[in-house]
Amino acid sequence: MHAKTYKYTNWMGAALACGLASIGTALAGPRVVNEVIADRIESEEHDFKLTRVIENLEHPWAVAWLADGRMLVGERGGRMHVADGDSITELNGLPRIAADEDQRIPPVGGGQGGLLDIVPHPQNAENGWFYFTYSSPGDTDSVVTDDDTGTGTALARARLDGGDLADLEILYVQQPLSAPGRHYGSRIVFPGDGTVVFSIGDNGLRHTSQDLTHPAGSMIRLNEDGGAAPDNPYVGFPPGNLRPEIFSYGHRNNQGLAVHPVTRQIWTTGHGPRGGDLLYQVMRGHNYGWPQVSFGREYSTDAPIGIGREAPGITQPVHVWEDSMAPSGLAIYNGDAFPSWRRPPFRRIPAGGTYSTCGHRAGGRAS
Repeated sequence: MHAKTYKYTNWMGAALACGLASIGTALAGPRVVNEVIADRIESEEHDFKLTRVIENLEHPWAVAWLADGRMLVGERGGRMHVADGDSITELNGLPRIAADEDQRIPPVGGGQGGLLDIVPHPQNAENGWFYFTYSSPGDTDSVVTDDDTGTGTALARARLDGGDLADLEILYVQQPLSAPGRHYGSRIVFPGDGTVVFSIGDNGLRHTSQDLTHPAGSMIRLNEDGGAAPDNPYVGFPPGNLRPEIFSYGHRNNQGLAVHPVTRQIWTTGHGPRGGDLLYQVMRGHNYGWPQVSFGREYSTDAPIGIGREAPGITQPVHVWEDSMAPSGLAIYNGDAFPSWRRPPFRRIPAGGTYSTCGHRAGGRAS
């Protein structure tokens, strides 16, 4: 049998192949297969093999490795599994999650809510904690739109006890709620200072991203056991009604979030509307502009969104993808198997030149 060889000129093709390889029909239930899909994929820096590990997953949204080598896998429809060797088990005891039974992608149908990111605590080997975000339903009196029900992004943590979640703690639920059914974020990182940071999208309402009394469109920073971090920028800030959990704002819908292993800087990718996906560093108290400053256009009219591409007091992105590439997930490679991918990921940003992002070299400019 001849080896299958595929060639990708950039990381997006390989990432797409990996994503498609993990999605099955979900009719028979997930099972471990460890099936080689391609013996060799040729990328710009390294060749690698592609293996389908688990099949029959429905919208797998997050994968996380625990300290003992087991793997947590989340399906956006509201199911979490633990894979251990050749076995995979659905876990019991998740909180109530607002997810459409139909997990198709809008505008075909369905919403964007469900079980979102899953990340182990950095000391998972000692404390057993892992954290996850999801879209949470709520009571009618917590909804600010004209709808009867609403949802918002929530953060929880738990430990594993066999096939069950144990010691479940819901650390945060976004308030108020709304009902557009989209733009929940959400990714989670641990900066290493005793806090946890996660993203909440603008809920499809836009204006919330510039409202410091509303958490939507923000990066939220909490103590690892809950509660706003005491050194957040708006703790005790006049006039006193600003949200203490907000770390930065002016975000649209960020689904890539990573901490640089050396500098400890937080980096993120954000979805633009029609064009204008972004890459930038997340910094304390910074405003990233959405929707007053935008690099994308309206879906219905193709008109530009906002007052322009820059404004006083707005932090500019490191890179703009003029055509939408829909970035979900951001990783900074620090392993040994692919040494050329270990270049400092945001090292070179000369105007009009090239730079490397997470091992991918792309033409671009500092915006």
